[in-house]
Amino acid sequence: MKNIHSWNRKLWMSGILILGISFVLAGCSLGGGKPGGKSKLTRYDAQFFGMFDTVTSIIAYTKDEETFRAYAESFHNELNVYHQLYDIYTDYPGISNIKTINDNAGIMPVQVDEKIIDMLEEAIEMYQKTDGRINIAMGSILSLWHEYREAGSNDSGQAKLPTEEELKEAARHTDITKVKIDREHSTVYLEDPEMSLDVGSVGKGYATEMVCRKLEEDGLGNAMISVGGNVRAIGSRPDGMWVVGIQNPDLESSQTYLHRLGIQDMSLVTSGVYQRFYTVGGKKYHHIIHPDLLMPWDMYASVSILCQDSGLADCLSTAVFNMEPKEGKSFVESVDGVEAMWIYPDGREEYSSGFEQYMMGD
Repeated sequence: MKNIHSWNRKLWMSGILILGISFVLAGCSLGGGKPGGKSKLTRYDAQFFGMFDTVTSIIAYTKDEETFRAYAESFHNELNVYHQLYDIYTDYPGISNIKTINDNAGIMPVQVDEKIIDMLEEAIEMYQKTDGRINIAMGSILSLWHEYREAGSNDSGQAKLPTEEELKEAARHTDITKVKIDREHSTVYLEDPEMSLDVGSVGKGYATEMVCRKLEEDGLGNAMISVGGNVRAIGSRPDGMWVVGIQNPDLESSQTYLHRLGIQDMSLVTSGVYQRFYTVGGKKYHHIIHPDLLMPWDMYASVSILCQDSGLADCLSTAVFNMEPKEGKSFVESVDGVEAMWIYPDGREEYSSGFEQYMMGD
């Protein structure tokens, strides 16, 4: 789970419940929306639980509560569609999702929604651009680590690592060229019966971006979305920039957030070792698995990506985390509109050439 904290005022639950959506209403009215600030916009908040197995929030400035509720309901419903389509664990009546594709590996092509094909094609493109540092066909390896992590988390005394033999066997079933997409017939087929997809490195960010684009098309101009810490700003606040924080990966430190960033029309995503891990023999093993090592590695404590597209930011936060420092910095500098921040285990920080311009006084 990515961890970015919004530095806007604390959310206060109001108890208003509509269609299972808990709304948080804040009466902060500001001029905005038109030159001269003649139209008043009021700040409203809503939180949702369960989609993408995380907490999701929307903060928006709208002309009235009714308008906000319509946008929040649309946001919830649209994001839930992507949540069900990209789910690798759960079946849903009448829906063919990523789990359906995995269940039919080596058996037959599965006809799926275009939203799945679009996301998979983007993920495959990012696999090619990052020299395999992000690979949605690593489901066999990631599920193996997930099983050991869950077992170790439930009973620390029995915590173990996957064996080298298990990892090597799982790695035999990660060839992304065996993911066959037929856009004309809207099907996806995994040629290897032992292969499975895991879209955790792209699905949440891609869904966030697509839903935010729809909200923008529908007229929402001032909002901040957070899907489990995948932050996407729509426009700015009427009185200035949206302000978000970079979490300190040292959870024992009294300094919870290291820096504040001022952003508008941008996304911020962080991958870090502190988000999901378990301990074996006194050592922590986090959830980001290096595709070559087949293990978590300790090069960084976290990597944050800042760019306009939340889907791209999600992909790159994982891909750059799996790159050597020199390679990662060179890659980030080669992509227009992308900035990055690296935090090393000893607390040292490094930034891409344009990252610091977004940093605010702390």
